[in-house]
Amino acid sequence: MSGMFVHNLRLGAFSLRRNPLLTALMIMSIGFGVAASMVTYAVFRAVSGDPIPQKSSQLFVPQIDNRGPQYNRQGEPPDALNYTDAVALMRAHRAPHQTLLFQVGMSVMPDDAHKMPFKALGYATTVDFFSMFDVPFQYGGSWSAEQDEAREPVVVISRALNQKLFGGENSVGRRMTLDDRQYRIVGVTENWDPKPRFFDMFSGNAYARPSQVYIPFNYAVDQKIDTYGNNNCGSDGKRGDNWDSWLRGECVWISAWVELNTADQVQAYRQYLDGYAQDQRNSGRFNWAPNNRLRDVHAWLEHEHAVPPESRISLSLALGFLVICLVNTVGLLLAKFMRRAPEIGVRRALGASRADIYRQFLAEAAMVGLAGGALGLLLTGLGMFGVGMVFEPQIAMLAHLDLSLVFLTLLLAVTATVLAAFYPTWRAAQVQPAWQLKSN
Repeated sequence: MSGMFVHNLRLGAFSLRRNPLLTALMIMSIGFGVAASMVTYAVFRAVSGDPIPQKSSQLFVPQIDNRGPQYNRQGEPPDALNYTDAVALMRAHRAPHQTLLFQVGMSVMPDDAHKMPFKALGYATTVDFFSMFDVPFQYGGSWSAEQDEAREPVVVISRALNQKLFGGENSVGRRMTLDDRQYRIVGVTENWDPKPRFFDMFSGNAYARPSQVYIPFNYAVDQKIDTYGNNNCGSDGKRGDNWDSWLRGECVWISAWVELNTADQVQAYRQYLDGYAQDQRNSGRFNWAPNNRLRDVHAWLEHEHAVPPESRISLSLALGFLVICLVNTVGLLLAKFMRRAPEIGVRRALGASRADIYRQFLAEAAMVGLAGGALGLLLTGLGMFGVGMVFEPQIAMLAHLDLSLVFLTLLLAVTATVLAAFYPTWRAAQVQPAWQLKSN
């Protein structure tokens, strides 16, 4: 069997060398079609993956309608919470684990006076943030719940920031200055940057650069550290005259997450949200029926349109281009195979079966596909540099050529070419030996 396979490969290689121009056209057609598909697929794969597959069905976003139907879009409540509702959910503690967060942008003051301050983005959050989202640590860990309640000035920094400030050494226990405030470092995270950043879709940070600092939520509020993310105040756009009026107002700026491990917990939390909204209605704060949502990670990403529409459109266009290339390949293979009708007739007259013809020509098509895949790999690598011309830079930088994409490119090229060769091979196998021998 292996000897016959090698024989078919030799026949295929000889046939391809006899028509170099036709062979080059087929390889180029496959290569360009596969490359276009793989470049766009690399982007689509990066933006449509599950950012936390081990827990995506257990993490939920609670949404509460604090504005009423006249200000909602298509009946949907706001994508974030105001301070009043966020704190109420935390104090009720109806979920095994829960967290609040809002984005902060802080100026880092290096100890070296010769170095300039720089901006570091991160989050003011609660202690459960790190365990809920499985944040890995290089050194130390998160602060405690007691430290959060006590409003202690502690901070968790990223590995990249630790490398920049302390040369990568264990900095736990050391102090750093953020916005003229001294913080004690309690932990250094490993390189962690889920894409899309599901927990902060509200501020448009789905594909932003990795966050660098994390500080306690209560401390940030106590120190009046303003949000660096979105602040949506509804129809009037007013956030109040001062900090306290903003906190008491209806502006939404805090993202909330809860971890619910069973269907019963999910149902109980939905009932709690409806009961809370009804209580607000009874107190006169709301004058509309409860309109809440509780979405898991997948539903949340779908609601927030985490996958950019241009990635879907580009992938569809690229696949259409691949189909066109395969149709051209079918025509080229058909012309090539039918020109060899006399050769096929002689082989059939000498005892070759239709199965032999299939094996020979499909082996030849596989060689074309493999060569087209190699060209496609080269073009895919080049195409990665041009992704930024179609997509936003923060999305384009996610596309990369890894081993899985290399394997998929070669597999797609060979499989598509072999499938495209079935009709030309079938036509070639139908050649009648008697007619060819008589005509020649």
